[in-house]
Amino acid sequence: MAGSSTSGEGTPTAASGNCGISAFAISLNVPDPAASAAFLSGHFGYVTEMQDDGFVSLRHPDGGSNVVFLRTGLPTFRPSERAGSAGEGLLLAMVVDDLDARHRRLVDAGIDVVTPPETEPWGERYVQYRDPNGLIVQLVQWV
Repeated sequence: MAGSSTSGEGTPTAASGNCGISAFAISLNVPDPAASAAFLSGHFGYVTEMQDDGFVSLRHPDGGSNVVFLRTGLPTFRPSERAGSAGEGLLLAMVVDDLDARHRRLVDAGIDVVTPPETEPWGERYVQYRDPNGLIVQLVQWV
């Protein structure tokens, strides 16, 4: 059938979005990429995968998405009309085990707490922190 998005056995095809994605990364423009990278590395265990002037790419040893920090205003950023700083309405959310124990360790390390741990009626327990560039990192535990 023309325009079909699955094969005869129900297997997704390229038309339905199955295009062989093997990894995912979020790229964020910040004034100081090294400061945000150090924050995620020092407090959350990310490791630097690659870096250059104005650019740091991080991955977590346990998997999940990569996080890339780009210096705001890099002339190579495309599309250029979207080259402003990240942050408005953005949360970097990470699901963890034992949120409260992790929170105590982060507070002892002097992290900037934005929202202390709280639990939503639907079972999401979360806490929020601010990185040196003002990005909000949220830890979540489902209870």
